[in-house]
Amino acid sequence: MRVMEEELHVPWEDVFESIEPQPIAAGTIAQVHRAVLAGGDHVVVKVQRPSAEEEMGKDLALLQLFGQRARGRVGFEQIVDLPAIIDSLTESLQRELDFTQEAHNLERMREVLEPFSRLDVPRVYGDYSTHRLLVMEDVEGVPLLESEASAERNEAAIQLVESYYQQVLTAGFFHADPHPGNLMWWNDKIYMLDLGMVGEIDDPTRELLGFLLLAFWREDVAFLADVILMLAERHGSVQEEAFHAELGDLVQRYRHLALEQFRMGAMLQDLTELCVRHGIRMPASLALIGKALGQMQLAAASVDPGIDPFAVAGRFFTRRLTTNVRDMLGPHRLFYNAQKVRLRVNSLLASLEKLTGARPGFEPRVVFSGTERLENTIRRAARRLALSFVGTGAFLVCGLTASFGHVAPWVTALFGAVGGLFAAVFLIDLLH
Repeated sequence: MRVMEEELHVPWEDVFESIEPQPIAAGTIAQVHRAVLAGGDHVVVKVQRPSAEEEMGKDLALLQLFGQRARGRVGFEQIVDLPAIIDSLTESLQRELDFTQEAHNLERMREVLEPFSRLDVPRVYGDYSTHRLLVMEDVEGVPLLESEASAERNEAAIQLVESYYQQVLTAGFFHADPHPGNLMWWNDKIYMLDLGMVGEIDDPTRELLGFLLLAFWREDVAFLADVILMLAERHGSVQEEAFHAELGDLVQRYRHLALEQFRMGAMLQDLTELCVRHGIRMPASLALIGKALGQMQLAAASVDPGIDPFAVAGRFFTRRLTTNVRDMLGPHRLFYNAQKVRLRVNSLLASLEKLTGARPGFEPRVVFSGTERLENTIRRAARRLALSFVGTGAFLVCGLTASFGHVAPWVTALFGAVGGLFAAVFLIDLLH
């Protein structure tokens, strides 16, 4: 009660009608109590322990000591970037001490989960929440694994799997601790609790992870190997044939397993060991992602063992492509991109004029003479390259729009006509 009143700056009775003295959950950092607000709303109150910062400091000191002892050992350094993992864990644990960060995480996750009708997070009462006190909606359900089987629950399990692709690959923001105790079933929805520990992924890594999953789904071993090499850090040369062969065996071993049999942790462990044998070190961010995906997969498999995680991934990528193309074809986006291209072309032309001295007021930096034939050759090659790029792009968009039922036929016809026109001009130019 002392911490609560210190944070509220008033007696707790002014805010709450009642607070259950027995906590429903307790940990090193905080304990959680059910309560009723003065207005009658049923809530849960997460209160930080007075000794939380001291206990967290001890844990972090042990973690840093382990990192110091392990630093310099070749075995560790070849497998993982241990300092990076420890830094990531330290930052994540320190964020857990600030409950305003968790409140922000809850609201951010609500936005990420908006497309999923069977997933949600508790509502935050911001007026009563501080860095050591968090007041949330009371999710009066049961743990997901104790809930009764139903079609709604199976649908929610599929959405849970797909939502993690959305969190990791689109939002770059994911629940890093989705163990069964943090997943509640209430009002035909899965509620994600305890967003004190979350993970964030930068854009380049997110894009490569998406390609990695897509290559795994398509069983494209060569592309999968390329993505891994772009993600990872090499130690010496890589024997590509042997690496591809072992990677192909790994794909065949895991690709067609149902969710009940598939173990994300085991797959990532095997992938890491395979990379180590070939002098490749995977990035530290994969450790937290793998942990979260493994926990989520176990929970979803307990609800519906027949889920194919890669089929769900395929549907996710298909929908994302549809959304991206629809956005790309919107009038505002088309106008914006056209203006960007116009600006960059003008800038390029201005730079060329400055370089050659064709623009008044600028001294030429390079003067060419007797190179008319070379200049004409370069000019023709550039023109043909531009024609081929634009024509190919138009045909590609034409094919994509034709496969989507919700795109107007005139859009497909327009891009087909543009592609045909540029192809004709390219052929005429080539014949001349």
